[in-house]
Amino acid sequence: MNSISRKFKWTMLGLLVLLFSACLVSLNLGVVTISPNEVFYTIMGHGTEQQQLILFEIRLPAIVLAILVGAGMAVSGTILQSVTRNELADPGILGINAGAGLAVVIYISFFKTATGSLGTLSTFALPLFSFLGALLTAGLIMILAWKRGFHSIRLILVGIGINAGLSAMLIALQLRMTPHDFMQAMVWLSGDLWATQWKFVWALLPWFLILVPYSLYKAHTLNILNLGSSVATGLGIRADRERLFLLVLAVCLAGLGVAAGGGIAFLGLIAPHISRRLIGPNHYFLLPIAAILGSIILLVADTIGTNILSPTEIPAGLVVSIVSVPYFVYLLMKK
Repeated sequence: MNSISRKFKWTMLGLLVLLFSACLVSLNLGVVTISPNEVFYTIMGHGTEQQQLILFEIRLPAIVLAILVGAGMAVSGTILQSVTRNELADPGILGINAGAGLAVVIYISFFKTATGSLGTLSTFALPLFSFLGALLTAGLIMILAWKRGFHSIRLILVGIGINAGLSAMLIALQLRMTPHDFMQAMVWLSGDLWATQWKFVWALLPWFLILVPYSLYKAHTLNILNLGSSVATGLGIRADRERLFLLVLAVCLAGLGVAAGGGIAFLGLIAPHISRRLIGPNHYFLLPIAAILGSIILLVADTIGTNILSPTEIPAGLVVSIVSVPYFVYLLMKK
């Protein structure tokens, strides 16, 4: 146990250094390049007005949002894989992203058709519709997958079926859109960190600060559930109730992440897998490692997408998908 704890501390330290380095690079790069010295002077209050505007109002909220969304999606994927006991479980594969995307497309299509403009209501209505869409989709999946308890294969298959149906409805609605609305929906569905303003960060921050630490608190329950329902029942754990509660917790985290970052696929799949290879299956160590790793992956993806074809931006979700798809194919071939 001491060797595992020591490995966890060094792994955590290494990942925190990587996260800090990714934050510095993200602060430096952009349409307007700011050197590390200028970043330091600006943080100390000696930068120009332009540098202060770029760092504090544009880049810093985007960095904080990427860290929050990345951690939330990674923890959500870790919980889903543990509860379903299926290494291919992921908010995107189960249809949660599609449900959130369908709600957003419905909002863009019908509310804009009725009023002619989304107006100021869309500032918080768009993420709210996304979050509600994710919750409703998850609820439908749980109802259809329940049969004297949850079975991992049934849950995955129902999620894949719901995902296919919602994706078809998405395409049908998008065909009715104007070109402008279609592009807006496509950017969101591709996984764009669009809510890069402090008002969105402050709105989401309390929920992440509550749900992510609570997920870490449930690590003991996740470890016991991994031993099987009969063992969990023998140890005094009501397995089906705990699975349902943990599924709701994972869906809430995924819904918040999708509301702020759009349909970011594969992040909840790849971060837990890499974390298991680094630290093992013990959720006391796995969950925090996955959270930090998810933040690093999304922040690096956002930095690459923002700068590789500057001034044109590529949604961070596309960059994550490009990196993750080969690994996903490898998992399918292996399993």
